[in-house]
Amino acid sequence: MFKYFVLYFFLFLQISNSQFTNLPSFDEKKIRFGYYIGFNQYDFKINYNVNPEYSIKINRGTGINVGLIGELKINDNIRLSVEPGLYSNNKELIFNERSQFTNYNDTLWKVKSNNIHLPILIKYSSKRVGNIKPYLKGGFSTSLNLGNVDNNLESYGLVNNHFNKTNFYYELSFGIDFYLRYFKFSPSVRGVFSIRNEKKKNIPDNPWTGYVDKLFTRAIFVNFSFY
Repeated sequence: MFKYFVLYFFLFLQISNSQFTNLPSFDEKKIRFGYYIGFNQYDFKINYNVNPEYSIKINRGTGINVGLIGELKINDNIRLSVEPGLYSNNKELIFNERSQFTNYNDTLWKVKSNNIHLPILIKYSSKRVGNIKPYLKGGFSTSLNLGNVDNNLESYGLVNNHFNKTNFYYELSFGIDFYLRYFKFSPSVRGVFSIRNEKKKNIPDNPWTGYVDKLFTRAIFVNFSFY
């Protein structure tokens, strides 16, 4: 990730030192469309009913984000942004209470996520200086997970259906608009925090999720947007 920040730094220097103002009337349009591509890393925040001897270990993976952007200008500093996209990610849950399980394969869940993600955000931008304009963005979002969980529950007579497919989040991000010669480029870093317990209710007591009270998604998105 360090190499990306180095790239941003040199890009910032090049654009800010430019003698010409690129796209001077770019932000005058009422409605603006774009697209983004990026990468993500998902995690879980787990609250337990009781303190386990060994907590659940999470092996995080890096996934891909792609989507579209629609922006509505409210005033010179504020825009309403809708950013539907597809977010793909894989991670592993390792259950370390191994005295409860028959074999090692029972301790591993592979969580495959293909989320249709729909954020509705407010973008607040500072005053443009030359060819750059920093901004903050925040709001709420929902997602539908089309993926599944690979585990060995069926051999124990349990249904593989422990997580809710739909989720709700609040999001906060920071980014910079770079006005290039022909288009606007906007890298950003975003934190995403679920506000819904993803563990389903009325799950029978079991060695895997029986001692889990609540489970929430936490994620980091790094997106590269083009307008």
